[in-house]
Amino acid sequence: MDAYDKDPAAGQGQVPGPGPDGGAAPEETGATGTGTTGTGANVTGANVTGANVTGTTGTGATDGSAVGETVAAPPAPVPVPAPEPRTGVAALSPRYQIGAVVALAVVAVAVCAHLGLVFLHVAPSNTLTKQHGAAVDEWVFPEFEQNWKLFAPNPLQQNVSVQVRAEVSTADGGIRTTGWYDLSAEDGRAIAGNPLPSHTRQNELRRAWDFFVATHDSEDRPVGLRGSLSETYLRRIALLRLDRNDAVGPGGVVERVQYRSRTTNVAPPSWSGEKVSGRPTVRELPWWSVAAETGGARTEAAGAAGREGGAA
Repeated sequence: MDAYDKDPAAGQGQVPGPGPDGGAAPEETGATGTGTTGTGANVTGANVTGANVTGTTGTGATDGSAVGETVAAPPAPVPVPAPEPRTGVAALSPRYQIGAVVALAVVAVAVCAHLGLVFLHVAPSNTLTKQHGAAVDEWVFPEFEQNWKLFAPNPLQQNVSVQVRAEVSTADGGIRTTGWYDLSAEDGRAIAGNPLPSHTRQNELRRAWDFFVATHDSEDRPVGLRGSLSETYLRRIALLRLDRNDAVGPGGVVERVQYRSRTTNVAPPSWSGEKVSGRPTVRELPWWSVAAETGGARTEAAGAAGREGGAA
């Protein structure tokens, strides 16, 4: 009778329902129940993160309650970044890459050769300079000559103005003398305000005059072969500058040129207490014939005169 009086669900391990009055069912002491396990029947919540949704599923416990378990969704695929475009030499075609490499190689060889020749020029006398000194001097002089006046104990403290004039034979057979052309002032005007002045304007005339002074005595007589070379260099510069200034005129030919220099001391700073003369020093050279340099122009002028005479 006792077995029939118990709740039929008690023998199958089920939880008794509530009492008739809504309260808890009276505790049964006559039987032992075994619980059943649930398998993810209840979803307790969902978490949304970006594009991934992770859900929680319940699993039954021995006492019939649900325990939450998080199940992660598979990650979204990561986009692969596009390759960066190539720049510089790598962006060129193979043909142009080869051309760039060849150009760089030529420049590197030229720079190394120039540095080597300058090194031999400033190095003490050795076997190479004795055997190839002429070739080294031809490359270095006058544009790349090395001097140390900037670092000398007494650097240059003078302004030197070089001027030139010429005797010109005119087309009608006369001779006239031009005025003085201040070549240093012309170079100064070309350099002033120019962020990239030419090497010729900066150094050609200045170095040529220094070359002349260093290879001549106080009587303006050349000392050795380099003295004669410096005179030839100055004569050619004079002809180029006179032609640039249109000093000859139509049909005229330069017969002789003459140089002079005007040297003025740079005033020292007021705090030094040094006193120098402000009077300029003028050095006037003798007339130089330029027949060797103007032989072609003289022949052309004679031919033009002959053609005019024949036509007359």
